[in-house]
Amino acid sequence: MPEQREAPLSRPAGDPSPYDALLLLSFGGPEGPDDVVPFLENVTRGRGIPTERLKEVGQHYFLFGGVSPINAQNRELLDALREDFAEHGLDLPVYWGNRNWAPYLTDTLRTMVNDGHRRIAVLATSAYASYSGCRQYRENLADALAVLQAEGLPVPRVDKLRHYFNHPGFVRPMADAVLASLAGLPEDVRAGAHIAFTTHSIPTAAADTSGPPADHTRDGEGGAYVAQHLDVARVIADAVCAETGVEHPWKLVYQSRSGAPHIPWLEPDICDHLEEAHRAGVPAVVMAPIGFVSDHMEVRYDLDTEATAKAAELGLPVARSATVGADPRFAAAVRDLLLERAATERGRSPERCALGALAASHDLCPVGCCPARTPRPAAAGADWEGPVAEAQAPAS
Repeated sequence: MPEQREAPLSRPAGDPSPYDALLLLSFGGPEGPDDVVPFLENVTRGRGIPTERLKEVGQHYFLFGGVSPINAQNRELLDALREDFAEHGLDLPVYWGNRNWAPYLTDTLRTMVNDGHRRIAVLATSAYASYSGCRQYRENLADALAVLQAEGLPVPRVDKLRHYFNHPGFVRPMADAVLASLAGLPEDVRAGAHIAFTTHSIPTAAADTSGPPADHTRDGEGGAYVAQHLDVARVIADAVCAETGVEHPWKLVYQSRSGAPHIPWLEPDICDHLEEAHRAGVPAVVMAPIGFVSDHMEVRYDLDTEATAKAAELGLPVARSATVGADPRFAAAVRDLLLERAATERGRSPERCALGALAASHDLCPVGCCPARTPRPAAAGADWEGPVAEAQAPAS
């Protein structure tokens, strides 16, 4: 497939109508030791996991004082978005709500409705297609809208902005971060360093059904989830080669596996990959967490702590590149995505930024996209039939 033409990274100030607010929707995390087990109970609700097991899992958080970095990083992103909007004359308030911890999504939507907002664009802190990274957020939105309706409040229309895995404002900061990590390696191992592009492992069954039905695969091939990560990895590897003149070998690897051991998940794990690289005589590895928007717990523990310890045990030099976080280019990309969707809702056909071989993602998740194990209502998609179903439908 030919490479998509790249539109300008940052468009001039535009018209955000029909939207009257932006919601930053994220995962959430504990902000102290007493929050850890209640937070994990929220994350695992309905799975029947004993409290003692949750305390064991919580040790990762206790190593960091019981505080996940994700909330502080979302506050930084909020500040960056508000600053970018103000600098570009975009008069649109930005709110923040979480799936699993305060500020909770339902509470934030209630505040937004009470503030008078009725058309809300939603940016999820997950760039790729998958059940947990897309549809589950849409299910959370549906649950929150149902609560508002039960409370007798006006139910707003919510539109989730498209996946931004290949938007230049997301990809370019990661490419620069890989270049910085390579430059920080000892000179005698730099040219031979390999790049391990990492993302969250998910069950192969969930990977195979990620994205629209046309993208679904079989036998652990990975559907849209794997295809999107591979495309981003290629773009970054090519950018590194163009900048340095060195073609660094690379591989997409996985981290943060959880769940029953008999259920197949995407592999190889980053620690297994480091062992394999060491056996093959690789002189150094850059770990590039392209699957994550910010340096939250799964980056700080699984890469900075666990994988880095494994590399030290092997005597293998490693560096971990930074995530996008609150980079101004990412804030500009969010503005771009918002204005793009707003123009579409007004019946126009805006230019859509995309790098690599894959096209810019769909606006409205089609029926069968990233299906749940147990079907549940999901807002902001073609299959939404909940409160104000007519208002949730795409513009004609």
